[in-house]
Amino acid sequence: MGTHYPNPADIRRDWLLIDLAGLTVGRAASQIANILRGKHKATFTPHLDVGDFVVCINADKVKLTGDKLDKKFYYFNSGFPGGMKSASARTLLAKKPEELITIAVRRMLPRSPLGRATVSKLKVFAGPEHNHQAQQPKPYKLPF
Repeated sequence: MGTHYPNPADIRRDWLLIDLAGLTVGRAASQIANILRGKHKATFTPHLDVGDFVVCINADKVKLTGDKLDKKFYYFNSGFPGGMKSASARTLLAKKPEELITIAVRRMLPRSPLGRATVSKLKVFAGPEHNHQAQQPKPYKLPF
């Protein structure tokens, strides 16, 4: 008996639709990261991309607990001297709520070529509309 590793032809990827309205950013991001990696499947293999595609809507309606809206900062660097920029969570949520969710999920994935490929299966939209109706994503309720 040996360990069965799924072939690329055996991997089946579903499209899941997650409504983020009223959810906490960190709790939702950890669950989304597990779905993207495929940890919810019996065929999970750490060195293969077996996860599903995730379409997140209503990213502008997520919650941050405590004082994180004003005390949590996100830093960006252009790579040039003096190119360091910062934005509070409140500013980022108002201007680019999709980026807030994407950053949270990306930081919960492995820092490797596989993790960078995995985050490309995440599609985040600020409002209730998305442009992936052709893929027929199934509504998915996060388990918390």
